[in-house]
Amino acid sequence: MDGLSDTPHQLPVHHVSAFDFDDAFEDADPSELSSQFSPDAIREDIARHMPPIQAVWATEDHPAHANGVFEGQNLSVSTLDIDGSNDQASPSPSPSPPQTPHPFSPEMSDHFSQISLDNGNDDPGPEPGPPPAHDTQDESHNHSPSVIMHPAAEATQTNRVPLALDVQPERPATPPSSSLSDYPPYSAQSTQSLPPPPPASQSEPAAPRPLSATPVIPVASTAASASGSHSNSLSSSTSSVPLPLAKHKGHRPSRSIGPSTFEKVRSKTRPMFLPPKPRDEDDKHLADWESMMRNSRAAAEKKRRALQERRIAREKSIEESIHIWEKEIVPDWRVVHKNPALRKLWWKGIPSKLRASMWERAVGNGLTLSKDHYRICLARARKALNSNVFPQASLSMIEEDISTTLPSLHIFHRQTGPLYEELKDMLCAWVVARSDEGLGYTPGAARIAAMLLINMPVQQGFVAMRNLLDRHCLRSFYGGEGAQEDVEAYYRIFDTMLADGMPKIYFNFKQHQIFPSAYLRDWLLPLFLDHLPFEACARIWDVILLEGDSFLYRAALGILGVLEPRLFFPDRTELMELLKGENKAALEVARRDRQPFDGGKYEVYGVNEETLWERIDQMDEWWKESTWTRLLQRELPDV
Repeated sequence: MDGLSDTPHQLPVHHVSAFDFDDAFEDADPSELSSQFSPDAIREDIARHMPPIQAVWATEDHPAHANGVFEGQNLSVSTLDIDGSNDQASPSPSPSPPQTPHPFSPEMSDHFSQISLDNGNDDPGPEPGPPPAHDTQDESHNHSPSVIMHPAAEATQTNRVPLALDVQPERPATPPSSSLSDYPPYSAQSTQSLPPPPPASQSEPAAPRPLSATPVIPVASTAASASGSHSNSLSSSTSSVPLPLAKHKGHRPSRSIGPSTFEKVRSKTRPMFLPPKPRDEDDKHLADWESMMRNSRAAAEKKRRALQERRIAREKSIEESIHIWEKEIVPDWRVVHKNPALRKLWWKGIPSKLRASMWERAVGNGLTLSKDHYRICLARARKALNSNVFPQASLSMIEEDISTTLPSLHIFHRQTGPLYEELKDMLCAWVVARSDEGLGYTPGAARIAAMLLINMPVQQGFVAMRNLLDRHCLRSFYGGEGAQEDVEAYYRIFDTMLADGMPKIYFNFKQHQIFPSAYLRDWLLPLFLDHLPFEACARIWDVILLEGDSFLYRAALGILGVLEPRLFFPDRTELMELLKGENKAALEVARRDRQPFDGGKYEVYGVNEETLWERIDQMDEWWKESTWTRLLQRELPDV
């Protein structure tokens, strides 16, 4: 009660003027309607209409206090059985006070009580039991509720008189237990029994009551010391105590018999515009789908095994033909150009045992490089590295290029690869050899050096690499900015050959504005090692070294022929993703089938040695070497 002062708060006086219109339902003089709203006017109205409480409520058995509040035991009752008492209603109810004009009138707002919240020394009642039956014979109580004053009203009345609708925020409060011995004849409250609240601690100080949301009219204090003595009772009587609602004892949760609607159907993948399928039908379709997927995986595995068996048989046949190679081709490899049977044998692949010598002879030594050429270039490269003169940009590109070279073989790994140092030395020596021409390192050269290093010693591989990259087509693509015009000429040659041999693909590319520069350079610089399986690349290299630059274009057209069913996308972005080996659908299928991703990028599209060479063989119907020569002379007359 510290927050409430005995000094009256002066409220602003609002003067209400007389009505300026005629009230159709009032016969009184309009001048009588004017009134004042002030503390003095309210006190005067209370003194005029409310009789003294001591004179009206005082009886011989129940003497009134000086304030008008009974000093005896609080006998206010409620139809809510708070203490859980099993006692029945007393046959002689407590004397009821006189009826008030209205239960929510300002003068009765602080004395109205229907729930006993007394913290007197009453003994707690027994265990909760059913509430007693109410006596409904006395009809005089049906129009006004019973109003009983309890000691808490003393402290409240001495300080303030709230209006009828006094809104307070909820705050935790523990009402003390009280024995409910008397019940009023009638109450509009619920008659269900509630569990008793826990008893309040007598030593716990009561929290001050917050200010009301409605105007509070101060009254002159008559007993200032009463607030301290009845603080617990005031806190219990004035706080709003939320009472839990009783559960219905007769209600029992019921469970439906049989499957629910959600159990009868399953609509996880069902289109929204179709009704859900019955569960039995959906289970049947799901079982059919699982069966089809098992059959599909089994068919794919069978196809993979058959392909593996054909590859092994092909390699076996190549190895078995080694005696023909040693007898007819090794003595003079140029006989291949004269004998179609031996040429066809070369196209099927060179035996691994003879590949180093055959590649070295097929590439030749047009630059007339000595056997010590590699040792001289490597010494210059190491000297430049030790003196920090070697170009750091070229060294960084070499390191990055090696890290992505043939990752499926794991022999060029920086920490564990046995051929890593040799490959790095070979590329550094190649950079030094090209420095005389004013050229630096070109990404993609690590693939060519790695392929040569796998099949022959490093000295022979270095010489073969320099002569191979000196061929006009590859020299143009590795020649930097100075050879850009020749590169554009080679793009035009490929575009013309694509239009002649595969017009559908040509017009589809034209429609999406995709030119050879978008994909051909990435194929030719590493000689297809980034996009094709290693076995297919080895066989292609066998023919490239024999036939020259024309087979580069024939192999590129063969790749497009294998990809043709996938090239007709309506979106240019999807088409470019496919050419780069980044098609999302194909990658997802490969991931589902657990295919490795460290091989050629086009392996996820089903491009392998068998499918590629099947397409290349079909090109014999329209491919002509004379067409290549004619286009080369037209675009590059100086070659």
